[in-house]
Order: sequence, then C-alpha cells, then structure tokens
Amino acid sequence: MYRLLIVDDEEIITDGLYEVFNRLLPDKLDVYKVYSAKSALEWISRTRIDIVLTDIRMPGMSGLEMSEQIRKYWPRSKIIFLTGYSEFDYAYSALQIPNARYLLKTEGFDKIIETVQEVLLEIEQGNKLNELLEKSQEQRHAMEVIAQGNYLHHLLQDSHTLCPDTQVLESEFRKLKISLDAESPVMLILGRLTYPGGTSYLDRSEIVTSSRVIWNSFLAEMARHTGIVDRHGDILWLLQPFHNAEAAFNGHFSRYLEGTLELIQDSCRETLGLTIAFAVSGSACEWKEISRQYERLHRLQQVKIGDGISMVLIDRTGQLEPDGAKEAGVRLNQRVENLAAHLDAGRQERFLETLVEIKEGIHRAVSVEAATEMYYTVALVLLSYMNRWNIHGLINDYGKLMRLDEHLSLKEGINYLEKLAAGIFRLRSSSEKERSSEVIERICDYIHSNLSEDLSLVRLAELHYFNPTYLSRFFKQEQGINLSEYIDNCRSAKAKELLGNDTLKIRDVAMCVGYEAPHSFTRFFKKTTGMTPQEYRESLINI
Repeated sequence: MYRLLIVDDEEIITDGLYEVFNRLLPDKLDVYKVYSAKSALEWISRTRIDIVLTDIRMPGMSGLEMSEQIRKYWPRSKIIFLTGYSEFDYAYSALQIPNARYLLKTEGFDKIIETVQEVLLEIEQGNKLNELLEKSQEQRHAMEVIAQGNYLHHLLQDSHTLCPDTQVLESEFRKLKISLDAESPVMLILGRLTYPGGTSYLDRSEIVTSSRVIWNSFLAEMARHTGIVDRHGDILWLLQPFHNAEAAFNGHFSRYLEGTLELIQDSCRETLGLTIAFAVSGSACEWKEISRQYERLHRLQQVKIGDGISMVLIDRTGQLEPDGAKEAGVRLNQRVENLAAHLDAGRQERFLETLVEIKEGIHRAVSVEAATEMYYTVALVLLSYMNRWNIHGLINDYGKLMRLDEHLSLKEGINYLEKLAAGIFRLRSSSEKERSSEVIERICDYIHSNLSEDLSLVRLAELHYFNPTYLSRFFKQEQGINLSEYIDNCRSAKAKELLGNDTLKIRDVAMCVGYEAPHSFTRFFKKTTGMTPQEYRESLINI
C-alpha cells in the first residue's frame, strides 16, 4: 500500500482532497492530511510517505522548503505542488526538484486525480524487476560470492572468539572483497521468503538471486551490505549505512530502513509473486556480537513471523541477551538440525521430507545402537519444542516419546513420531489463528474507547507494535473490511448515540468522535447516513 500526504493551510481544500482520495483507491492508497509544513515533517519523520500533494505558498515554511526536507528523509518520494499562484519563479523552482510535478488549483479535482494516478503508475513501474535489473551493478563472480558466504558463515558460528582483532578482520575483508568496515558496527536483517509448494532447489536459488537484485537496487545508494543464505534457508543481510545517510536521518536510519524494506516487499510481491518477511536489528552491534544478534533475530522470527505474512519486525530492545549456559546433549547431525529449523518455522512439508530421509538413514544403520540413537535425537527435537511452548497437556499420547521400548518395533516408533509431529503442526496452526483474533480484538477495543483521538493507521501501528502496511493488510484479512471503514462505522454509530442526547451541542458530538471542525463532521455524517446531524436529531424527536 502506498501513502499520500495532503498539505495545505486552507482546511476546506485539504478536507475536500482528503475525502476524494480516501474513497478513490482504499485498497491501494493510504491517505493523510495536515494543515502546515511543520505537521507534514512530523509525519515524514514517523513513517514513509510515497506521494506528497502540497501547496507551494504556506505560512511559516513554504512547500518548496518543506520538499527539501522531505528529500533528505525519503529520496524516492514524489512531490506534487498545488497552488493558486502562477508566477514563473515558483513554477520554475518547483520544476527543478527531482520527482516533482506542478499543478494549478484552477485545473480542478479531475486533473489532480489524474496526476496522482500517473504518479502511482510511475512508482509501480519503477519497482518492476526488469528495470531494477538494468540499474543493478554487475554480479560478482560466482566463486567470490561462495567464498564470502563461507567466511561469513564461519564468523556467525562464534563471532565473540573469531572477531577480537579488527585489524585481522579488516585484512580478511579486503582479501575476500567484502565491502563492509570491520571497525564500524553492523546491522543485521533476516529475511524469510515464502516459496510456493514444490519449488526446487534451483528455482529457490534463482529466486534468492532475484531478491538480492531487488535489495541492491533500493539500498545501494544508502548503505554497504552483503547477504548470505543461512542454515534455515533464510537470507541474512549485514548492513552499514554510509556516513551521509546517517547524517541525513539524524541518527534515525532504522526508520528509513523500515520504510525501504516495505518497498522491497512490494517489489518482491509484484515481480516474483512471493512474500518476504523481515526481522531487523533495532540498532547496530559490534562484529564480535553478531552471533548473538543473529540468534536473537532468528528467535524473534520464529515467534512473531508466520509463513506467508509480509511484515517488518524491528527488534527495538537495543539489548542483546547475555550468554547463558547451553544444555548438554547429543550433537545433532545436519539432518536433525534442519528438522528442528523446519519445526520452528512451521514448514510441515519440508519437515516430513526431512523425516523421511532420517527414516531411510535409520533403516541403513549398521547397528541397533546407531538406529536407537537416531530415534532419540528426533524425539528430543519434538520434546524440546513442547517444553519451550508448554504444550504437553494439549498433545495426546506423548508419554511414549522417550520410551522406545514401549513400541512394538522401530518402524512403529518412527510412525509414532510422525503422528506426534502432525499433532504439533495442527496445534501450531490453531494457536496462530487464536493469537490473530486476540490482536484484532485488542485493536477494536482501543478504537471504540478512543474515538476522539488520533486513529490514523500509523498511530494504531505504533501503539500495537505493528508495521503500518502489515497492520492494514492483517486487519482486512481478519475483519473483511478496511481499517478506515471500521473506524468510520464506529464513529458513525457513536455519533448517532450521542445525538440522541439533546443537551449536547453538535460541535461537542463532533469532538467526541474525532472531528475538530464541525463542517468536516457534517460532511462525514451525511455521507454515512444520508442526513446531516441536525436532520438526524430532529428525526429522533419525531419518532
């Protein structure tokens, strides 16, 4: 979803444009309005804005001055200047600004709507993969990429031990042509692509390559970065913003990064037909801490990000968990490690495929001891998952899990593990739906209790720790209507209730449902009920 911000000190014009665009493309365009450049910059600092429709001449800061600040935050934002003045100097200045358009108010709403739709089309076409491929830099040699990936995997195993000397690290980076700075902190971004069922290994590799091209096209100008595929099949990017990027965002580069990741998600969806979810470091960490930061992002991703859901999860704690003693146990082989990763990520099909491979390994075992050990390593994966999520009481007949002797044969024992795993996946799917219902119920309760407050998408997302674009999609998916429609319905119902109290002035009713300007409330109420507030109140008296 794209975001349009309307800026004009004339309230009637701003409110009129807001109502027009709010109805125009509700599934594609998220619309906001403010009455000054100062208020506009506050929005720009909070979230990504794709199109700004603004008056040039306003009290305080002009639209031209405001556009310079906007370009520092969001270089890709499109500016449409709207003014009643036709002086050449204003028009000339506006036309010198990249990605800007110039319109006269006298050209009417139809021309403004046409221009915004043209700009939306430009944004969408700019995200197409073919154009991104043309702009991308030449790909590094295949063996060089493999060498870099192997080295970074090596660092992730135990960075605290392997990264104590930055001079050695810098030397190794130069040899491997890794563009990152060993003496500067680094941000970690973990991305999970949702592949169609039956996607082959080669197809996955091509998809990963295409996603890297998309990533590079959006971030090459703002940061140095490199990416690898981790042992779980997710993509891990290590990123360092350029100094000019940090300065431009006044130390809030993470906000720019969050908005840019949304654009990457949109591009992956439009060009690859796939969703990608991100877990992102809330702040940069030293190189010796990347192992712990990576494990933290992986854990957050496992808990918060469901398959097929496109979201950006920011780790805002700024604190890494202290090193803890790890439970002693059997060293799992690679297949069992993959089995645990698929279980944590909810990948049932891949889990069962890996379990079949393990079954074949058990049948080829040269001794009963080796076959028994393999059974118990798989059983420990399931038991560990149930322990972490405390779901023992919800799983039927798990008591034989760690008692192989109670099964008539080894084959029966493996079949038991398959059935137990299927039960865990069913429970996981059910609990995710329940959590979704609880989240939506909490948001709806907040809306009902705060109708007089700011109920914008960005504000609701901030309060409930969501990414705005994800919240918009998630709410419609669960409720069947847009979030803005739901809020309008609640405000309309509350207004009807309050209008039944003839001691309240209509201005007071408007304030109670979030409208500071009575004329805006009147337009809203008549649009939703077919009557003005006064007409509705009189109809109640006549009943």
